[in-house]
Amino acid sequence: MTRIRITLASGKQIAATLGNNPAARDFSALLPLTLTLNDYHKIEKVSDLPTPLNTQGEPEGYDPDVGDITYYAPWGNLAIFYQDFGYASGLVKLGKIEAGIESLHPKDPIVATIEKAH
Repeated sequence: MTRIRITLASGKQIAATLGNNPAARDFSALLPLTLTLNDYHKIEKVSDLPTPLNTQGEPEGYDPDVGDITYYAPWGNLAIFYQDFGYASGLVKLGKIEAGIESLHPKDPIVATIEKAH
């Protein structure tokens, strides 16, 4: 498991942990990343990633919980859930936000830097 920090343009920081699956390891290798997180259906924040992640051996889909950091393989984007959502085919869990998920609720786009925490 890899601890990461998401720093919002407002200065707020969100602590999270990435898993040890192939997609999570690929995502970790991309860090640090500065992304614009856009609201998607008042459920999640999404952003395109610079490169596809390895989803070999991952389940066909996943039912995310609030605070889950995921990869939506069909679109190649990062998705962080701040509301509950049902099963989605092509969704892969990357990690989990430990604290601060409420900072992602505004509907406006949020600029965030995601980096490994030391």
